[in-house]
Parts: sequence; C-alpha cells; structure tokens
Amino acid sequence: MTVLVTGATGTVGRHIVAQLVQKGVQVRALTRNRKNARFPENVEVVEGDLMSPETLTPALRGVTALYLIPSSDQAGSTLETGPEVIEQAVKAGIQRITFLTLYGEGPVEEAIQHSGQQWTFIQPVGFMANALDDWRESIREEGVVQVLNGTAKGALIHERDIAAVAVATLLEDGHHGQCYTLTGPEAISTVEAVELISKAIGKDIKVEELTEEQARQQWREKGYDEESIHFFMEMNNNPPAIGYTVLPTVEKVTGRPAKTFAEWVAEHKSQFM
Repeated sequence: MTVLVTGATGTVGRHIVAQLVQKGVQVRALTRNRKNARFPENVEVVEGDLMSPETLTPALRGVTALYLIPSSDQAGSTLETGPEVIEQAVKAGIQRITFLTLYGEGPVEEAIQHSGQQWTFIQPVGFMANALDDWRESIREEGVVQVLNGTAKGALIHERDIAAVAVATLLEDGHHGQCYTLTGPEAISTVEAVELISKAIGKDIKVEELTEEQARQQWREKGYDEESIHFFMEMNNNPPAIGYTVLPTVEKVTGRPAKTFAEWVAEHKSQFM
C-alpha cells in the first residue's frame, strides 16, 4: 500500500513519515517545494498545494490511505479547500482517511464522514512541541517565558505519540468512524512545564503573566488568524474538562503508554540552551 502524508515536514508529519518507513510502508510525502524537503531516499516526494486541490492529482494517484492536516500553512489558517481535497481523494480511489482535527466538527470533517471511505479523526488536546515555538527564543535570550494564565493545566501530548496513533489508524482495521481525543499521561501547568525545562538545562527561567490584549497581539504577530485567536482565548477563559483530563487513548491504540513532558524535555533540552 501507499500512504500520502500531507504536512510531511511538519511537527507531526515528519514523525508519521519516519514511523511508516520503519514499518516498511511505501510513503509519498506532499510538499509545496520539493527543494526544501529532506526525507529518506525511499520516500517519494511530490509537489502539491492543499489550497489548490487541482494540483494534487499526481500525488493522489495510486494512494491507499491519506493523512490530512487541518491547516494550509504554519500559522494555522483553516484549510478552506478541505472538502475539495476530499473529493479529489475519493475520485483517486483512496480507501482510508485520517484527519488531524482541531475543532472536532466543520466542513472538512463533514466531507470526510460523507465520503463513503473509512475515516478516523485524531484530536490532540495540546502539543508538547508548542513549547519550542512559543518559548525557545525567550528562554535562550532572556530566561523568560510569557504566558496567559500560567497555572492552567493541560494534558499535553508528545508529537511522536500523535504520529503513532495516526500510523495505527492508517494501517490497521478497527478505527473507522472513531474520533480519538489524544492526551499525554499527565496534566501539567505552564509553570510546572517551565520548571521541568529549567531543571533540565540548569538555568533559572522566570514566568511572566500576559494580559489578554498582550496575548492577542503576540498571536497576531505569529501570523494566527482571528478565528484561531478567538479559539485560543476561549480555551484559556473557559477551558473544557477534556483539555486537562488524562485519557488512555494512546496506550489503547498503540499498545504503549504516552510519553511524559519530562521525557519530551530530555529529548529537546539542547534546543533551549
């Protein structure tokens, strides 16, 4: 079988590619710029743009399963062309779709559910890897982490675990029609997370609380659209229980426990130094 991985150079996608290769699966990696893609020799790299579904025909040809990301760029802009992408995938004969969903419902999810193909949604409650994007530079340069509501807890998940669940749903039977909410094995606050990083790198790190307007401005500067910013703010002000409730989904699907934040820090501490 051949699996097409979109977002193949991204935080989760690169681990999906690596894990599929380890299992001996033929992988096709979608990228908008082949020159910037770095994959093992046995990975087929194809160019295409999710925002232009008509460019995906060569990438979809002969593919059995599709891993689809919910955003069209690094800033998290909604994949407006998602339903058209699904239409193209069905026409190409794809039999199985795994979608990394952010909100759990929307036009893309609806299109997938009505596609007539096997499908699975995976929904992480929070990414451990966001610590790199959000804190790496400020920790390196100033020894500071700025955050909105630093005591709020989240059951963050390691990107390798997200990938492992995705790979299982792409390759194995028994996952059709499931929406898997994914968490790590513990709920920790920003303050606790920063303490773990501080201990690992041997450096004091100060946590500074942001106002709501300061937080909004920082998200805008990072390129997030207003829909995403509104969602972030809602999650901060009215966090749903699912965001900090630890679930055993990773172990049930993969057969092994989810990784802790301390394990994630041990793997990435050099990037904070």
